[in-house]
Amino acid sequence: MSPQGVELWCTSDAYKSIAIAGVPLFAMLTGALLLQPSKVDEPLRIFFKKRWSRIGLPLIFWGLVYFAWSFFVRGKPLTPDNVLVGILTGPYYHFWFMYVLIGFYLLTPVLRVLIAKADWKIMKYLLILWLVGTALVPFIGLYENLNPAVNWFQRNVFFVTGLLGFFILGPYVTRLRFSRRQLYALLGLGVLSTAVGTYFLIGTLGMDYSRFLIDAASLSSVATSVSLFLILARTQNQLTESGANMGNRVLHAVSENTLPIYLFHLIVLETLQNGYLGFQISVTTINPVVSIPLLTALTLFICLAIFVPLKKVPYLKRVLG
Repeated sequence: MSPQGVELWCTSDAYKSIAIAGVPLFAMLTGALLLQPSKVDEPLRIFFKKRWSRIGLPLIFWGLVYFAWSFFVRGKPLTPDNVLVGILTGPYYHFWFMYVLIGFYLLTPVLRVLIAKADWKIMKYLLILWLVGTALVPFIGLYENLNPAVNWFQRNVFFVTGLLGFFILGPYVTRLRFSRRQLYALLGLGVLSTAVGTYFLIGTLGMDYSRFLIDAASLSSVATSVSLFLILARTQNQLTESGANMGNRVLHAVSENTLPIYLFHLIVLETLQNGYLGFQISVTTINPVVSIPLLTALTLFICLAIFVPLKKVPYLKRVLG
């Protein structure tokens, strides 16, 4: 790699080591809200009606938008096979999380009963199984000759893996006892070990080994995500105490528009990066240390500028999400 390539990769590695906690945080928060024992008697019809009103129409609408974006902007042929694959796996790569969310919803009625009836010891046992199977067993695969055997062992012995563990952890995460100092130390260790560990794994073993740490359910990402969740849960956020200040209004606007921001943001991001508006903001035109947070902030506020007024229209509010 050129010196510029190394700089770009290292900067991206550092930012991703911080941002990788985003999906686990959302999975834990979703579990904390949906898996409350008090909701165990909610009828299936009512539960799924609520979920449909939340993501059903937006998923269809934004799916059509991205099929059109892929065809007219990205030049991807709109063949029957491509449409079918898009329906099954998502019309654009960030839709993967919407399918994970559907999976969470399908399991929620069952998991509510389990959490309402099981005691904390049993749930700790389940979460330990998840941690071992998801975050520890894969490390055996650092020895290349064992990779196929490790993958087979993980698939056939540990059934609760991946983001499902964060979802189940949601209602219990606040039971974990750490001091504030321990949480900040764990957060720093998680971010640092993800960034530095990935650098050394790729430098010594190759790019294929980045998955051992740059993954939402890796051991270092679990440490980052859980510690950050507890820090945020314990923080007395004064923004929520005053409805008049600008910070609170922005926070409220983001909170009300998380779904359309997530589903639309790639169109904004690619428009800025590829220069569709006549100017280009990307890691190739601006130093990545600056361009990555700049693109993030611009994408967020452009989305807000679009959705805050649009969602004042009643029907559009349901369709956009």
